[in-house]
Amino acid sequence: MSDAPKQMSNVLFGAVLAWVAVMIYASSNSIVTLLTQIGEVHQVMGRNAITFCNLLALGSLISLIPMVFFFHKDWTRDNLRKLTRKDWMLLTVSAVLSSAVTPGLFFFALEHTTVTNVVLIGRIDPPLFILAAALILKEKFDGWAFLGGVIALVGAAVIIGLKGDGATFSLGVGELAAFVATLTFITSTIVTRVGLKEVPLGIFSIYRTILGTAIYMSIALYLYGPDHFQDLFAPVVLKWIWVYAIIVIVIGQFAWNLGLKYARSGDVALATSFSPLAAITIAMVLLDENPGAGLIPGGLIILGGIAVAQFGRIRKERAEKQALEEALRLEGSANFKGV
Repeated sequence: MSDAPKQMSNVLFGAVLAWVAVMIYASSNSIVTLLTQIGEVHQVMGRNAITFCNLLALGSLISLIPMVFFFHKDWTRDNLRKLTRKDWMLLTVSAVLSSAVTPGLFFFALEHTTVTNVVLIGRIDPPLFILAAALILKEKFDGWAFLGGVIALVGAAVIIGLKGDGATFSLGVGELAAFVATLTFITSTIVTRVGLKEVPLGIFSIYRTILGTAIYMSIALYLYGPDHFQDLFAPVVLKWIWVYAIIVIVIGQFAWNLGLKYARSGDVALATSFSPLAAITIAMVLLDENPGAGLIPGGLIILGGIAVAQFGRIRKERAEKQALEEALRLEGSANFKGV
């Protein structure tokens, strides 16, 4: 009984961090766009040195500095000896999926279809994540969170459909790549939840970052040639990389990993359901983009989905509280009769 308040506190802590991570990731596209615009103004021998590949690769390497500083104590012989082959397998799969396969598929999708279609397909993530958590992790199915995710998916579709930029939805190789990328993202999230239960966060974060970055850079060099990262350490890149590395990679990654460790699957899915509305709002502020006529109706639908999921969460917490109080009452009654 005494562990219940601590468990609820950890769940709330995880939910807050999941929301923080989603807000950071929602702003990442706008941040990257701003940095690439800076690179266009300050070119290196006619080239834009601040590319997404350079930002991701160098930012990941820089993020290892605070990781090693904060988590070096996790890398002890005792902790490493406790890791099983299954733990190392999960760590490796997570690194490959989250740092190489998923971003590679999304890049391929963006080359063969519109951003609109990629975003729309990506909105299947929250409800599918809840289903996967219930089927694979054997977590209790959160019907209210699932319904909220579906409603939020409808809201995202409304925003995209009424954008008024002539975008149309079709099915092709780009859409298929976006769909597979969404599935690999869900898979990596499930693997992360499993791996974090047994593996210290420091080992998990550092190992995944090193291996994922190495695999990503290897794939990029194979696909684009040996000169792809020639401007990686250009002065303009080194000057602005800290904005991306600290905000998106370090803070965002730490918040996301801790959120996955402590938050309920419904809380994670609910937070990610808000990401399209958050991304549009942030783009309006940072990039002065016009989201179109669908922002208000679609945004209201997304907020409605969040409200539905929150209503279900409140009902669930009340039921758990009543069950706990009833158990305490029965326990006290039994003790009184025993006396």
